[in-house]
Amino acid sequence: MARRVFFSFHYEDVKTFRANVVRNHHITKEYRDEAGFFDASIWEDAKKHGDISVKKLINSGLESTSVTCVLIGTETWKRRWVRYEILKSYDRGNSLFGVHINSVPDKNKKTFKNGVNPFDYLGFIVSDDGKVVTYYEHNGTDWKVYQDLPPDRTSSFDRQHWGKRFQLSDWVPCYDWVKNDGYNNFKNWIENADKKAGK
Repeated sequence: MARRVFFSFHYEDVKTFRANVVRNHHITKEYRDEAGFFDASIWEDAKKHGDISVKKLINSGLESTSVTCVLIGTETWKRRWVRYEILKSYDRGNSLFGVHINSVPDKNKKTFKNGVNPFDYLGFIVSDDGKVVTYYEHNGTDWKVYQDLPPDRTSSFDRQHWGKRFQLSDWVPCYDWVKNDGYNNFKNWIENADKKAGK
């Protein structure tokens, strides 16, 4: 059965068409379920909205989804609203995975080396009693408390995780659309993300 997938991406990667290759690959499949998702992306440009409106827009887009796929281009890792989409997805329990899209030829037939893994720059600390998770982000220089999302006070981590810091990349798998044959394997990546999330 197909899953509803929220796609997180840098809007520049829509302009170069690379993000669309992934988001729309199901169109050429005989059955929509074969692609493994229903597209639930948000297209509006975040810069046209205030912070509260953008968060509401993202939160609304995440409703009824159970998986979040981050399309990784060159600048994706440092986009504020991509970071929010990732951490909000984690906070609400969505399975997560990343797909590098710089190997996909852009509108000028150019490819680029893979962008930085955004999950390396996001993480959290589990409180000493295991009851609170505080989110953190790395700005390229230092780790700082993440300001766009409050701590999660419904944590249920095992004792072995208490008092420790983790990066999301410890749990979130990433793939390359071209090298790892995303057209044929996207559905498998969704299933693997579910397994990583314990679903």
